[in-house]
Amino acid sequence: MLSFKGIHVSDRYAVGRATGPVDFTIRPPGSKSITNRALVCAALASGVSRLSGVLCSEDTRAMLDALGVLGVESEGQLETGEIQISGTGGRFTSGDHRLEVANSGTTMRFLSSVACLGSGCITIDGIPRMRERPILPLVDALRGLGVDIHCGENGCPPVVINARGLQGGSTSVDGSLSSQFASGLLLAAPLARNTLHLETAGQSVSGPYLKITTEVMKAFGVSVTGNIREGYSIPAPQEYRPCDYAIEPDATAASYFLAIPAIAGGKVTIAGLGLNSIQGDIRFAECLSEMGCEVDIGQSQITVSGRARQGIDVDMNDISDTAQTLAVIALFVEGQTTIRNIGHNRLKETDRIGHLATELRRLGGNVDETDDGLIISAGTPHSATVKTYDDHRMAMSLALAGLKIEGVVISDPGCIRKTYPGYFRDLEGVTGASRKPSVGGGS
Repeated sequence: MLSFKGIHVSDRYAVGRATGPVDFTIRPPGSKSITNRALVCAALASGVSRLSGVLCSEDTRAMLDALGVLGVESEGQLETGEIQISGTGGRFTSGDHRLEVANSGTTMRFLSSVACLGSGCITIDGIPRMRERPILPLVDALRGLGVDIHCGENGCPPVVINARGLQGGSTSVDGSLSSQFASGLLLAAPLARNTLHLETAGQSVSGPYLKITTEVMKAFGVSVTGNIREGYSIPAPQEYRPCDYAIEPDATAASYFLAIPAIAGGKVTIAGLGLNSIQGDIRFAECLSEMGCEVDIGQSQITVSGRARQGIDVDMNDISDTAQTLAVIALFVEGQTTIRNIGHNRLKETDRIGHLATELRRLGGNVDETDDGLIISAGTPHSATVKTYDDHRMAMSLALAGLKIEGVVISDPGCIRKTYPGYFRDLEGVTGASRKPSVGGGS
């Protein structure tokens, strides 16, 4: 039996329908994206940094544990959201190391660049799915800087680095599969021997995440100039400065709660996110406005009221992690919803286009799959047991359908540990839904 911070479930989780229109305020847990960037910056600083609002999840633990193998010391517990990091200034423990990162893409891709700053043979590996997630564009970019680095024959992990510091210079990275390749290079660049000039080739995806990277870097005192269109220039050598850094709530996690009134009616306010946020996924609220919800975005809060009424045609390239959430809402509105330009979602924890289409059809939706997106209309929604494919976002988004449809069961709910272990508890708390016993399992 699995435990999610007070809620015990078996290998299946039966979602309870919402008891009526909602009216609540919630502050989601800290951003995974910001947490892992802040952990890296703190590890590279020369001195002690104190991080608050830290997300406790499998992904953030993978990052913290991997940094520990490299000699970065920490105090505090992820569970408390307060961590103290004693940075090494990039002077990692020399020697041969093996970093196991599970299925954490940020840890794999960030540390494939950052570990180059050390000295010795460093192997970075993960679970079988990680060995199917591309990393060759980053490996090629690092080779262009003179790094002795190798990956699997399929262009995926494991990654093996014969580290001897990062020289700097000019390189280009293909940004059409993931922005995390460029983020990893940016994070390592200030501690190179010479200035790094970085260009992104191809149609860059998830560009707002590069803004998160540069904003966190600047908070730790380093200089970054340029942008995704014109390229970046990072003077080196620089020093990351230790600091006290507060991590804002996760905007992608917020999307699940913003979707609740769109499906079940009522009003929700997300505290801690708004116009001041450095996360691009707050634009999800604008999608809800186009669908007919009333949306108010303030400096540090977002309020969504009323049900979504009509489908939309939307390019979600920059906010692709929220595409699954929007797709579930599309099951309950009039007309057709078209989600475009998210082809890179096929290469995430699972194929978030093909597998999502399968599960939406299982729930009764009419779904056409395209190369880079989905076309969805309501059909006749009905009960079903849906698969998650060991993908946290599949579990969290598909659970929202159960607020409206009786008898929705989530298989393998434990995958939410990757980014939001307390999700089901929070979902029940804000909707008033009483969860029925899971099929074939306990309560």
